[in-house]
Amino acid sequence: MGIGTPGLNIVRSTVSAGHTVGMDHVLVSTSGPLEGTVRAGGAKNSVLKLMAACLLAEGRHRLRNVPRITDVAIMAEVLEAMGVTVSWGDEDGELLIDTPAEIHPEAPHELVEKMRASVVVLGPLLARCGRAKVSMPGGDDFGPRPIDMHLRALETMGVVFHSSHGYVEGAVESSVSGLPRLLGQRIVLDYPSHTGTDNVLMAAVLAKGTTIIENAAREPEVIDLAEFLNAMGARITGAGTSTIQVEGVAYLNPASHAVIPDRLVVATFLVAAGLVGGEVTVQDGRADHMDMLLRKLEATGVHISQEPEGLRAGREPGVRPRAVDVATLPYPGFATDYKPLFVTLLTVAEGVGIVTENLFFGRFRYVEELRRMGADIRTEGHHAVVRGVAHLSAAPVRAFDVRAGAALVLAGMVAEGETVISDARHIDRGYEDLAGKLAALGAPVRRQ
Repeated sequence: MGIGTPGLNIVRSTVSAGHTVGMDHVLVSTSGPLEGTVRAGGAKNSVLKLMAACLLAEGRHRLRNVPRITDVAIMAEVLEAMGVTVSWGDEDGELLIDTPAEIHPEAPHELVEKMRASVVVLGPLLARCGRAKVSMPGGDDFGPRPIDMHLRALETMGVVFHSSHGYVEGAVESSVSGLPRLLGQRIVLDYPSHTGTDNVLMAAVLAKGTTIIENAAREPEVIDLAEFLNAMGARITGAGTSTIQVEGVAYLNPASHAVIPDRLVVATFLVAAGLVGGEVTVQDGRADHMDMLLRKLEATGVHISQEPEGLRAGREPGVRPRAVDVATLPYPGFATDYKPLFVTLLTVAEGVGIVTENLFFGRFRYVEELRRMGADIRTEGHHAVVRGVAHLSAAPVRAFDVRAGAALVLAGMVAEGETVISDARHIDRGYEDLAGKLAALGAPVRRQ
């Protein structure tokens, strides 16, 4: 399936795959116990970086297990603005990315403002082209996340940046044999940023010499990116630890790769089972990717086991979860993206749970929506105190971002009456047909 107008066909086929064209509301009624098996699909937070990595080598790349979500469509448009061709392959979930010899190294504002993750094209463009012009990133609205750390790390490798009119422009001033080329360096990140680690990692693979990234992010998605880059011919060791070493190479080749499962989508189905009871098996769930979440879920009374057929979660219907405290921390700690889902679970738990946000400012906007549904939540700074109630009440609510939207869908399953969630397009950024998959497990959820 080729693409004529840049990004247009992949956007249409991505959105229509979830049956969401013109359907920006989710309707949820009180759910009974869930039963059945579901697949989470490929990880959004991995595939977007893998797509950016395809800029590093000319030729056809094949990514498998790619979810048909809006963010994939947006990243496809970003790449196509640079001259890359992106299309769905013949196999389900196969994405073909054809990178030309000459790339236009600019990520336009109208696309980057839709998604913060677009900033990860900066490292690959500087490594491949020696220059880049990237709009300041947009995306979900939960507090400022400046890219200063990315820029400082790349400056250490020989890049000079200046910014104007909402764009950051960088040029590689270091050179090897008269040609611009990044230089390997020891880089200590201020914070183990996932996106920051990815950007430096992709820049380092074509740099001259050795790059050592200290205080690197340790997420499974970083390991996934490193494995893809190594399949392309990179020399990376230490991914998944706090110290990553990269021996720069002169060039890379196109490669094929299967995207890891999305642990955040897996978490959504596990929490759903914890809320309403029953038994759900997530076929591609991996316990080794989400140990801290599983510990906290088990502390609330959810029974979880890794079976040959997948990750199984269950709770006896009619028994309320137990309240526990959680605090977000960098991986392998409790991920900030789990928090809206877990707060929803605590709204109907027995007792009081304290949730602390240590990573991002202002990520409690969805709490007001849960309060509209009768949740007893008090926020103070980085903390939320959640006093469980027996059940919630249906109300019209709004999805402000991907995970908050999914959390409100789950909240509707334990609310009396029919809950209507507007701005459901935010959910489509990270979930492929969430309503349909929940409905297949027995939940009364539908799009409208």
